[in-house]
Amino acid sequence: MTPPYQRSDERRRMVDQQIEARGLRDPFVLAAMRDVPRHLFVPQPYDRDAYADAPLPIGNGQTISQPYIVALMTVLIRPASTDTVLEIGAGSGYQAAILSELVRKVITIERIEEVAALARANLAAVRADNVEIVLGDGTLGYPPGAPYNGIIITAATPEIPGPLKEQLAEGGRLVAPVGDRILQELVALERHGNRFTEEHHGGVRFVPLIGRHGWED
Repeated sequence: MTPPYQRSDERRRMVDQQIEARGLRDPFVLAAMRDVPRHLFVPQPYDRDAYADAPLPIGNGQTISQPYIVALMTVLIRPASTDTVLEIGAGSGYQAAILSELVRKVITIERIEEVAALARANLAAVRADNVEIVLGDGTLGYPPGAPYNGIIITAATPEIPGPLKEQLAEGGRLVAPVGDRILQELVALERHGNRFTEEHHGGVRFVPLIGRHGWED
């Protein structure tokens, strides 16, 4: 990310105290978390708390996830520089900005036009030129860009949508909060042909995933 941004000391503390101290050690993910100016992705007046260990509202009933969860979901898809990654739920663009530093291309799908516009402006401000924003139903995925080496679902889903599993590349990984509208389990899948191995990574709370293969609006 260029040019350098303000509040770099806060970003370093965020990574040291909230992420690395909890056991996440991927040096590339940690570097991206130190680099991307999180406060630019949080609207006023909440931007003053952008580096706190908590989710924050971004408008339209949506939130930006706490820094540790963003880092954990990123680590779990095992990003590589040649990857194409699909994100479901652009939000303010922060997760996509982190991914943009780690992979070749990011496609992020957002169903709310105002939120997509916010993400687009924020990503342009930090020059994340390898991110494409698509307006639509994220539970259907985005077949034109498939297959994806990684898929991150940033909203709570009752189950992993079938179209997203189908669009995952061989050996690709998908991470999603799976459960009800109140509490979910963070689940990571890895594809091996028509078989998917599954890992569980603790309880989380996300806004609901709305769409044909998610929750009704």
